[in-house]
Amino acid sequence: MAQRYSGKFSPNAASTADKQHDGFKSAKRSRAGGRVNLLFLAPLPLIWKAFTSPPLEMMQFLIALGALILAAWMTREGLIAQEAFEARKVARRPALPRKILGSALTATGLAIAGIAGHGPLEALVFAVLGGALHSFAFGLDPLKNKGVEGHDQYQSDRVARAVEDAESHLQAMNRAIERAGDRALERRVSSFQATARELFRTVEEDPRDLSAARRYLGVYLLGAKDATVKFADLYSRTDDAQARADYEALLDDLEQNFAARTQKLMLDDRGDLTIEIDVLRERLAQEGLRSNV
Repeated sequence: MAQRYSGKFSPNAASTADKQHDGFKSAKRSRAGGRVNLLFLAPLPLIWKAFTSPPLEMMQFLIALGALILAAWMTREGLIAQEAFEARKVARRPALPRKILGSALTATGLAIAGIAGHGPLEALVFAVLGGALHSFAFGLDPLKNKGVEGHDQYQSDRVARAVEDAESHLQAMNRAIERAGDRALERRVSSFQATARELFRTVEEDPRDLSAARRYLGVYLLGAKDATVKFADLYSRTDDAQARADYEALLDDLEQNFAARTQKLMLDDRGDLTIEIDVLRERLAQEGLRSNV
């Protein structure tokens, strides 16, 4: 489907020019590309080997091909999971160590290909070298939870689960708005998501804020996702200008409210710190360890 671009002299310029937001100001290049894409291409010569070999070797080459393609997919998913882990201040380690499984599948695929084309000794060498080089190139999965030190484990787990659910709503918004085929709207949604993630980070820094932000991480984001899905389905068919204006107004309201909630939580945290400092100073003064001036 053709993409619609919006500029100064484009249709809808009046409704979009004043609402241009830099949704990519904190964007980083994903590591789930480049070298990972080569992993999908590298085993393809095994197709030729398979269909120019006797039946038994053909089956072995095809199994090796499947294992190596699955290894590439697991590696890419592992890198995506690691990026999400690193972006958060409080996060649980991935339940499935995808990059480690990618290394194991790479070793398995190369071993099967080695047996089919050479022999057991060569297969062992291929497996050891392939698994080791894969681990060296892409690293291991995060094996420990992050950011739980100094916080109640139960509260930290609740925050991690709430943020994971909230991120799933944001990802669903991305998938939906892409169907609308409008780059300006994609940037607008990205801007709102950046504001929402600032709230996520604030809650992660102090899990006690979860109660005050739960509606934003749950009900409001779920509503935003549902509205985005319905809007994208309608706009991709009709290009309804009024629907677009209503949707942009919704995003404006959501972004303002999320930013206000983040600011309020930060002010509350600063107020709590001020109280703690005042109490500590008073105790020091009572113990004669600090002069009252």
